[in-house]
Amino acid sequence: MRRLRRLVQKRSLRWSEGVCVLEGPDLISAALDVAQEFEAIYVDERAASPTIAALLERAERSAVRIFRLRDGVIAKIADAQSPQPILAAVRLPRSDLGSLSAHGLVLVLHDVRDPGNVGTIIRSADAAAVSAVVLTGQSVDPFNPKTLRATAGSIFHVPVAVAPLDECIEHFRAQGARVFATVLNGAESFRRVDLNQPAVVLIGNEASGLDEPAVAMCDARITIPMAGRSESLNAGVAASLVCFEALYQREDATEGRVPRSLEEL
Repeated sequence: MRRLRRLVQKRSLRWSEGVCVLEGPDLISAALDVAQEFEAIYVDERAASPTIAALLERAERSAVRIFRLRDGVIAKIADAQSPQPILAAVRLPRSDLGSLSAHGLVLVLHDVRDPGNVGTIIRSADAAAVSAVVLTGQSVDPFNPKTLRATAGSIFHVPVAVAPLDECIEHFRAQGARVFATVLNGAESFRRVDLNQPAVVLIGNEASGLDEPAVAMCDARITIPMAGRSESLNAGVAASLVCFEALYQREDATEGRVPRSLEEL
């Protein structure tokens, strides 16, 4: 159990062993849905809900090892303040940069440090059928427990990679993608650019946005116009807007219409 607690706490151990810890039945169910490789499932011996019983039946059919733990042990392992009575150790659901295609929209999160924001962005990327999410710079580990919970299972549906920013941009640009930096002002509206073609959009740090060296690596700058008095948007909200603008442009192109971003604004 000490190793599980260390996997919860230490990014270096998660990456060296290629294993992360899932907390709660929803994440475990999502991992079973995609046949993610499990080390084992750990469940409180007193857990008796129908949801957990059904989950354990599924796991047994998939030949996943199940260990029942004494009451209180999971609470000492889990990261959540009110932990659920089940967790699992699985292989990291990570992708290598070299395996990622520039087809469609790719989101690059540079120095995005809040687990909730990263989880929200991965969830939105899943909903909008984004091709991949890449974390660069000093971004949070996408496989820590807080981020995993915030993805609500979407971590298993979207390719997620971690890589240096320059290598990331070089990889996608070599495939013909345009690279856009999101900035606060002084740039073209994100709804006026063609996101139906291969595109990489950089989202910056929650407090300070993208630094100038990162912006300088990009082909163009885009902004999200705002009508109110707020100075900026939450990183998760900004990335979600970009995700769905790309989705709507793809739908417009499929239906033979001129994309709204080129017609209406």
